[in-house]
Amino acid sequence: MESPIRHNHSVNQSSSLLLMPSWSQSDSFQYIGVKIVTTFPENSSRNLPGVHASYLLFDSLTGKPLSIMDGSELTHWRTSCVSALASKYLSRNDVEVLVMIGAGSLAEYLIKAHLCVRPSLKRVIIWNRNGEKAVNLVKKLQEEGISNVGFEYGECVEEIVKVGDVISCATSSGKPIVKGVELKEGVHLDLVGSFTPLMRECDDEAIKRGKVFVDNEAALVEAGELVGAFSRGVIAKEEICGSLVDLVTGKKNGRNGDKEITVFKSVGSAVVDIVSAQFVYETYLEKNNI
Repeated sequence: MESPIRHNHSVNQSSSLLLMPSWSQSDSFQYIGVKIVTTFPENSSRNLPGVHASYLLFDSLTGKPLSIMDGSELTHWRTSCVSALASKYLSRNDVEVLVMIGAGSLAEYLIKAHLCVRPSLKRVIIWNRNGEKAVNLVKKLQEEGISNVGFEYGECVEEIVKVGDVISCATSSGKPIVKGVELKEGVHLDLVGSFTPLMRECDDEAIKRGKVFVDNEAALVEAGELVGAFSRGVIAKEEICGSLVDLVTGKKNGRNGDKEITVFKSVGSAVVDIVSAQFVYETYLEKNNI
């Protein structure tokens, strides 16, 4: 599988165009795929999603176009599932409080994915810089009637971080929101939002206190939380404990005790995108007898 590092082009001071290609000519996986993403953080003031995406899938033997998919939906599913899979290895079995930082389009997927792998969760607290969006998401989830889980709006991010057993962040913040000094023992911190060195969802202390895993090696050069920590001498690249693949294959151990703080930083992967697109495409063919 070939998967070059993502292309990241600045459209203006705050907005970006991302290109994420991947391809294979293996007999068992004959696909070429590329995700095209626009990120416009200022869209929150326009009541529009900050991220839009399309996914294009081709036959790698002929170059024939096979499918165009909603790249945002594909990304929401694969990102939330990756975070939940990491949580399965890194969060405690008895977690009860999930704190969701950010109430954008990805937040609902992340919440439901974490609830799926940790059914012990009983309380979900949602914070967003624009409080109205967090309140609206709380109401939506309450109306769905998810059993044995209470949903609430958190007004003060510093206070709700202190009670979180799992903290999931999906923002486009350039300044740390989660402070390491506020993390309680045994918490699992899931960082999803940043994908450039100028973006940060937590401070150096959170990285320093945590046992850090990444979704793939690109996080070491793209994620602002890690790039900054390396440059400031907070930790070295060699101190990153491993990748999600290392956890799943058993090459690396995840959580070693109930008091340990764990951190999972994901930046996304074109390989996971194309595998997800393959699953969607082939499932569609099978269900429609094509």
